[in-house]
Amino acid sequence: MSQNGAPDFAELLRSARHTAVHLELRDIYDVGDETGSFDRFLRTGAVDLDPESAQWQGWTPLVREAIGRGVVMRRARIVSTPVTDYIRYEHAMTPVNVAIGEQVRWLPRDRASDIALPGNDLWLIDDRLVLFHFFTGVGDWAGHEFTEDPAVVKLCASAFETVWERGTPHGEFTV
Repeated sequence: MSQNGAPDFAELLRSARHTAVHLELRDIYDVGDETGSFDRFLRTGAVDLDPESAQWQGWTPLVREAIGRGVVMRRARIVSTPVTDYIRYEHAMTPVNVAIGEQVRWLPRDRASDIALPGNDLWLIDDRLVLFHFFTGVGDWAGHEFTEDPAVVKLCASAFETVWERGTPHGEFTV
């Protein structure tokens, strides 16, 4: 278990039976495990697109295992335009997410003004569990919170589905 009584993420994803959706709301993240890769992207424009590489080994097996159980994984990102360098980096790496089975859509922030959105990034598992991720102002991890509160789950599910309906599939979204 991790802080606030939430299971760690791998345990949470392994509990999914039908769906796992991720809503991302920030234009910049500065989490430690991406620092080297992001710095290399800024210098060279290159990203690691090998799902078998060391960079992806914390993610690829989890996704493949979930997809193999029939879990539908969707990720929606709300982004400001023009996009930040971090969003360009994230966009450049997203082919790996898609290749291993995630569906990804992008929604420009100016098309989200009338959507009731939660205040933080989140994962919603099977329309029953929410894991909120908290970040500092500069985008580093600041904690998380787990809830099964039906009103919160309903808000998160509604927000995600609205973003998803309006979003542009990754292959059609340019940065």
